[in-house]
Amino acid sequence: MMHEHIIKSVLPGSIAWELEVEPGDRLVSIDGNEIGDVFDYHYYVNDEYLTILIRKPDGVEWELEIEKDEDEDLGIEFEQGLMDEYRSCRNKCIFCFIDQMPPGMRDTLYFKDDDSRLSFLQGNYVTLTNMSIRDIERIARYHLEPINISFHTTNPELRCRMLNNRFAGEALRKVDMLYESGIRMNGQIVLCKGINDGEELERSIRDMSRYIPCLESVSVVPVGLTRFREGLYPLEPFTKEDAKEVLGTIHRWQDRLYREKGTHFIHGGDEWYMLAGEELPEEERYDGYLQLENGVGMLRLLWDEFEEAFSELAGDDRMRKVSVATGKLAYPFIREFAERLEEKFPRTKIYVYRIENRFFGELITVSGLITGQDLKEQLKGRPLGDKLLLPCNMFRSGEDVFLDDVTLTELAETLQVRTDIVKSSGRDFIEAILDV
Repeated sequence: MMHEHIIKSVLPGSIAWELEVEPGDRLVSIDGNEIGDVFDYHYYVNDEYLTILIRKPDGVEWELEIEKDEDEDLGIEFEQGLMDEYRSCRNKCIFCFIDQMPPGMRDTLYFKDDDSRLSFLQGNYVTLTNMSIRDIERIARYHLEPINISFHTTNPELRCRMLNNRFAGEALRKVDMLYESGIRMNGQIVLCKGINDGEELERSIRDMSRYIPCLESVSVVPVGLTRFREGLYPLEPFTKEDAKEVLGTIHRWQDRLYREKGTHFIHGGDEWYMLAGEELPEEERYDGYLQLENGVGMLRLLWDEFEEAFSELAGDDRMRKVSVATGKLAYPFIREFAERLEEKFPRTKIYVYRIENRFFGELITVSGLITGQDLKEQLKGRPLGDKLLLPCNMFRSGEDVFLDDVTLTELAETLQVRTDIVKSSGRDFIEAILDV
């Protein structure tokens, strides 16, 4: 019996909408082919001419012939995003952030995914330990890309120890298969002090550079350490001197690979530069910002966007008082932006607050992991002006809810101030401050 996939919604004006496909209908097949999961769907739906079989809730089947542009989507969203069960992670990584979560949070925060289909759809990073040879063959056949890979190290024995999975080293062979098939990839290294840094980092960069140009970029980010590590593998935070050493390695390889292959390839997360007290690289070093989701180049992009928008402003005497809350990492930049805006708009006052992450611990510096309760505690009784601005990465995607389930409305009521979410660009920041 073929799989049937329940349709959750249909985009108005789409091909499916015009053909009167409705939520609750079931997709049975495309061109007679069974659709096992989202990989199959994206492959078969790309053709210019196709026939889809839809089963209505009353059991009546519709065979719909479609002519469309190649790669044009049908406008269908399914109840199961992957059109299959999610694959949970089989590893027990020594640095896993989910293992460092406190008890009592919502269940979804404890689910560890390691699903190659999420890598293709949402940009998630996967270790390849959960990926079968059939998965690799389908990726190659369907040419699904990019695939984002958590390398952490290219030393097979060390990788087995870091991931606590005896198959983790062997899984690296799948990178060769992806490379031989010409699949675009991006990589990630979570760096742990005394484990995969130093000579091991040198080895990893050297090994991974052999996959250029298919492997387009690799990010190196410091391990995130919360205060909830009791009973876990002992890991130490990096020091300023450590950060300088890591950046020295990265910059040396960037220079070499740019000379040899025309790409900087290996990139350090923004946290390294803040910890080391070094200037951010110029825009050109980021090769088009391929690793923004890993916190690589976010501050440089924010800075450049602010500079461009700021240069277009003509100051005036508008009066306003606003406040901004952010994490330790971005605070120096937001503070400087505020001071420059106050200088150009003398009657505007901007309160900028650096929120300490008391929930997860002071070593967590990014604004994306700040909770509603920390905002409540640290902003209560402070001058907040007419409105409080918060960056969008503090919230669940598409929702007004913090990690700890505190809602935006609840926060606004506690602080008795209008509270707005600001998009991530420097221009958005200026427009939110000035109400333009």
